[in-house]
Amino acid sequence: MNKEQKKAVVTLKTARGQIEAAISMIEEGRYCVDISNQIIAASGLLKKANLLILRQHMEHCVKEAFEHDKGSEKIDEIIDILSKITGK
Repeated sequence: MNKEQKKAVVTLKTARGQIEAAISMIEEGRYCVDISNQIIAASGLLKKANLLILRQHMEHCVKEAFEHDKGSEKIDEIIDILSKITGK
C-alpha cells in the first residue's frame, strides 16, 4: 500500500466513524441539523478519500499506461470518473 492509499484508508475509517455517529444520532432522536452536519462532514471525508485514490491512480497507473502507449484508455477512465463526480 502506498502513501495515498494509506491516507485514503485512514480517511475512510474516519468517515465510517462519522457515519456510525450519524446513525446513532438518528436512533437517539437528536436534532436534525446536528445530524445533517455530521453527514456533511462524512461526505467531505469521502470526497477527500476519493481524491487521494484518484491521485494514486494518476501517479501510478496512468503514468505506467503512458509509458506503454495505453494512455488514452486511462484518460477515458478519468473522464468517466470526473463526469460522475460533476454529475454531467
